[in-house]
Amino acid sequence: MRGNQPAPPMKRLVVLLPVLNEALGLEWVLERLPIQELYAQGFETAVLVMDGHSTDGTSSVAEQFDVLFMEQDESGKGTAIRHGFRETIAMGADVVVMLDADGTYRPSEMLDLLKGLDNADVVVGDRLSGTISPDAMTRFNFVGNHLLTWFATALYGVTTNDVCSGYWAFSRSAIDRLMLNSVSFEIEAEMFASMIHQGISFRYRPISYSARIGEAKLGSTADGWKILRKLITRRIFPEPLM
Repeated sequence: MRGNQPAPPMKRLVVLLPVLNEALGLEWVLERLPIQELYAQGFETAVLVMDGHSTDGTSSVAEQFDVLFMEQDESGKGTAIRHGFRETIAMGADVVVMLDADGTYRPSEMLDLLKGLDNADVVVGDRLSGTISPDAMTRFNFVGNHLLTWFATALYGVTTNDVCSGYWAFSRSAIDRLMLNSVSFEIEAEMFASMIHQGISFRYRPISYSARIGEAKLGSTADGWKILRKLITRRIFPEPLM
């Protein structure tokens, strides 16, 4: 009988938060994680804060909320995410959600991203089709994001809605197959490229994007060129150059 059937097993979700001097932003995110709602959807949630050797109170915030705090191998957001992926596998994650811990992304919207994993290996939060707060992105960055996204679509022949988004949901299978070597902010573009080369299915969900808490770390022009160079390099070389 249906009423006597055992409940499906809970899935292990790891929320990966790469940080560097994000004490205020990290606190904002941790306070808003939808833990109870995730549990209702069948997820047991752990939080991994991957730290780029912060010098503010970031570690104290992690300790206050009793979440796992780990210093990454070397500096750079790409390094943080690659190291974080290895740790999530060691933690037995079935699903990983990655977002920037700076207040730009709403933690509650991961519930919608996770629903998309029923039909794809990866779900990416789409800022450019979502709601962007007036003070969240300069006009220069807005245009730059659209140009990089257009270039990625033209270069790979596969539509991408937001190649620089920092809000992703991954199945364990996707993380196992991604091939990455990025060190800095080009990591999201490389993940897009690797999904194409490895045949990892993905889709986009519109999300909200707000002004960050604290000082911005992304350098508009220099990092934009790194992202463009990574897209071109990985189009030529399906596997990352070591």
